[in-house]
Amino acid sequence: MTGRTVVIGDALIDELRDDTGVREFVGGAALNVAVGLSRLGVPTTLIAMVGDDEAGSHIRSYLSDFGVDLIATVGPNGSSRAVSTRSGAGEPVYEFNEAAQRRRVDFGDAERSAIADADIVVVSCFPFDDPAQTDELARAVRDGRTPLAIDPNPRSGMLSSRSGFVRGFESLLADAALVKVGEDDAQLLYRAPLHVLRDRLIELGVPVVLATEGAAGASIEAGEVIVTHPISDLPGPIIDTMGAGDAAFAAVVATGVSGWPEDDESWGAALARAMDVAAATCRFEGALLRLPDALVAPDLDKLGT
Repeated sequence: MTGRTVVIGDALIDELRDDTGVREFVGGAALNVAVGLSRLGVPTTLIAMVGDDEAGSHIRSYLSDFGVDLIATVGPNGSSRAVSTRSGAGEPVYEFNEAAQRRRVDFGDAERSAIADADIVVVSCFPFDDPAQTDELARAVRDGRTPLAIDPNPRSGMLSSRSGFVRGFESLLADAALVKVGEDDAQLLYRAPLHVLRDRLIELGVPVVLATEGAAGASIEAGEVIVTHPISDLPGPIIDTMGAGDAAFAAVVATGVSGWPEDDESWGAALARAMDVAAATCRFEGALLRLPDALVAPDLDKLGT
């Protein structure tokens, strides 16, 4: 095993608007996971659409700064952008530009080679409602015989067909080693509570389901093993919840790179670590994965991302 992970999905500019003004961060769910894995010591390649424009230059520089290799599909409409208007609780509401809504990823020789060489392929915020792209992804993964970790991570502003997204997402589950879902996924895609979606995934044969349950914490169900963990109580106020789910997902995937846990104790430790990382990430603005020690020692990344 090389320990290398490939992440496939979105990369964009997050434009944050609130009463204090407007700020921009490099983001995107897949990019957040890729950078998070790299910060956790996992060599990572991101496959994503990035425009040949100023925003794309910022995205490329950011990935380079954090040691993430990029295989880019050049976006014909430029780089994706999400405008996020914050509520008092810090929960983002997104509007996406045309590039984000029409995003696509090519699967050429470079992409297929990277997928074949990876130990795990992570997919997050992929356009599963595009049948052609979903078929290309499935062929690339099956040709490489590479296990998948999937976070469907749908966004209503980028969703062209709810039923089509569900079909595309579920078509990849036979190849999945891990699937992460949250309350928003269950409501948007299935019009059902999270426990209904979790049960469906298990019935469809997904071996490990990570369910993030908001204020109730998170759970992992892996065969006979079921572990839960509340939100971690770390020092400092919650500043921004954006990226918490991506951070938890990255932490669990990082655990699995060298082999998935096999018992209650090791799964419980993996989930506790993931929740600590998610809680630390929430203590800073933006979606960059933070480690808990950033709260007690200087973290140069807090100066700006």
